[in-house]
Amino acid sequence: MGMKESTVHHKVLPMLRGSGALRTRVVRDAKGRPTGLDCLVMPLWNARKGGGATHPLALSKMELATLLRLIEALFGPGWAPKDKEPTPPGLLAGRTGKGAATDRLGLLLMVLNTRASGWLQLCGGSVKAKEGRGAATLSRLLGCSPSGARKVLARLAEASVVARQRKATATRMRGRGRVMLLPVARAYGRTLASAGAVSGSGTVFSQRPDGAFGDHAPAGAAGALGTSGVSSTEKAGEVWDQERPDGAELHADHASGVAPVVPPQLSCGFSGEGRGAEGCRPERACVREDQAADSETAVAESAPPVAEDGPLRGEKPKESPVEGRDGQRAAGGRPKAVGWDKAQQQRRVGLPADLGLRVALGPVAGLWERLSGWQQDQVEAAAKAELSRLAGMLMRPEMAPRLLADRFTDRLEETGGEALVTGPYGWLIRRGLVQRQACSDRRCDDGIRLDTGGECENCNNVVHIRRVRRAKISTQVGRELPGLTKGERRRVLEERLREQAAIEAEDFVWRREQARAEQARRDVARAAAQERAERERAAAAAADAVRQALPCEDCGQERSAGLCEACGFRRRTEAAIVEAGLVAATWSAALDDADDVAAVAVRVRASLEADIERARREFLELMEPSALDADLVLAASALAFAALQAVEQALPEYRSSALGRLGRTEEAEAEARRAYKTEQNRRWFQHNPHGADAIAAATKAADAARERTAEYLLATRLEQLREQQAAHYRQTPLKEDPHTRVQELPAAQRTNAVCRSSRSLTGATAAPPGAR
Repeated sequence: MGMKESTVHHKVLPMLRGSGALRTRVVRDAKGRPTGLDCLVMPLWNARKGGGATHPLALSKMELATLLRLIEALFGPGWAPKDKEPTPPGLLAGRTGKGAATDRLGLLLMVLNTRASGWLQLCGGSVKAKEGRGAATLSRLLGCSPSGARKVLARLAEASVVARQRKATATRMRGRGRVMLLPVARAYGRTLASAGAVSGSGTVFSQRPDGAFGDHAPAGAAGALGTSGVSSTEKAGEVWDQERPDGAELHADHASGVAPVVPPQLSCGFSGEGRGAEGCRPERACVREDQAADSETAVAESAPPVAEDGPLRGEKPKESPVEGRDGQRAAGGRPKAVGWDKAQQQRRVGLPADLGLRVALGPVAGLWERLSGWQQDQVEAAAKAELSRLAGMLMRPEMAPRLLADRFTDRLEETGGEALVTGPYGWLIRRGLVQRQACSDRRCDDGIRLDTGGECENCNNVVHIRRVRRAKISTQVGRELPGLTKGERRRVLEERLREQAAIEAEDFVWRREQARAEQARRDVARAAAQERAERERAAAAAADAVRQALPCEDCGQERSAGLCEACGFRRRTEAAIVEAGLVAATWSAALDDADDVAAVAVRVRASLEADIERARREFLELMEPSALDADLVLAASALAFAALQAVEQALPEYRSSALGRLGRTEEAEAEARRAYKTEQNRRWFQHNPHGADAIAAATKAADAARERTAEYLLATRLEQLREQQAAHYRQTPLKEDPHTRVQELPAAQRTNAVCRSSRSLTGATAAPPGAR
């Protein structure tokens, strides 16, 4: 059918099932998984069961096979069965999308109503001059309007399966129109010129000059079914063709005693044949190519010849060795405009290489091929701009090409297909690529939301508001002017509606001006904010540069941003030691006795300093003396970091010990007892307060209360100790560490002293000053 699976699923199958023409049954395997679908065509079934042998649908297996072979030759998709000869695709296999099923059905019906000469049997009576007798005949076959049949006929003619022609008259006026089915004509060995010569007496057709096609002269009388165009004949004799009587059933034409319509031609396959008996080269390559084509045979002369038999005669179609080039030469050899050849050379037949553009321009590939090189560049630039705009509007930017392709498809459906587009460049630029907003929402396109794909709610709101306004104004007119006639009432209503529309237009202009002014104000504010941010960023960068140039406050190292890495580690180590002393004092010292708290802090400091010395020894044992001498600053930082790690590892142990001791205080025990009794007296434990579940829940609640109390006591006592020790630390300087701080030495000597004191712990000798 040339449709997508979703279209068949949502539109075709439900209609067939609803009308009773088709019944389906899902075929499942032993595990219940669907493996296929059994389809029963009810008209054929009823014709076989109760229609009798005379029923039109009571077809035999042979007749159905013949019909299937005809359909395969016309629009079959092509088959490649295993161990069998493949069946090539039909003539309209590539015709898909909107109208493809109608085109295929129209071609099939016309083939079944065509005589052996290839001319379609046209209907009688009066027809519209605009549509023509061919469109009227096809409309009766399809059951559609003549205008719709004319579009189908135009698409088939564009696909080169149908040729429309008018008979020549003695007065050279337009004669009766005719339609030839090119596949049928080729299958029976007839051409457009030969069939015309035998179908009407006195009709004159132009003859093909000898050797016009050179190497590509036809080798036989029959033409291929799958190629475009109709080959002309050498000479057509005045002979009569045995035609099928009107109303007779289709059957194979038998050989008769009449003379052949097209005389057979001998071909030995040599290059000289077709140029005369001598086989010499032509005088020039463009010989006879500028001759004017006759009006009656313009269709026949515009396509290359073919030499193979068609599928309707049992052979497979083959491509023509020469492809037609429509529009490459003007009729009568008229000169082209300046720049035309250059534009044609620059034209690209295929779509752009960009994947997004190929997806977006896929539905209009036929229009793209009809553009010149400059027009293709313009359309490509406009499509890129539209894709960029759509990508910035969607939540998923990668869906922009598919969205633009759907827009092209919808616009082509409105037009009626590519065949009805007379100006492809103007159609693409001004209609295909343009978003048509039906409301004020920038995401609206013909009433469809671009981001969601559903109906635009704002459009529905606009329609609803307009209807409500019209009803309201109509009510006001009826209340204010009750005696008006129906015509006067309508006139007054229209006047007030126009006044309301003018007011809304004026309000819209005012709101647009206000929006522009607000946007300008926001742009100015945004520019000022950006300028202010740039100044602040520059000031921060300058301040950071100044800070980076400052020496270390503790050791005086140059360009240390006020504090070098080693001194930073030392400060954190000192703070951790003080914190550990306060944590230990919360449970082991009297909080009101400053001497007792200080003694605990001294013991904790001594213990942590021992851990620090141990960590330094381990670090120096792992390092080589040469590595320490290579970078003394880095060595000092590493020693300070080792000390910090030793203190930070011991601090959680002090905190855990303090929580354990504080959890055994009287306050914690009292809180645990209260939580135990409260949990034991819960209403769900009242029937058995001393049971296992009640005891377990009460014990868990008591432990949680004891832990919470210990944490509260630790936080409270630490806060009290910090307040008490703050004044003491401000008045009393910290004790100097000979291994970490040597305040009276310059920076370089201070670093050497730290390293020497560290190396002395392991018995290493200090390097002399000159060794550095």
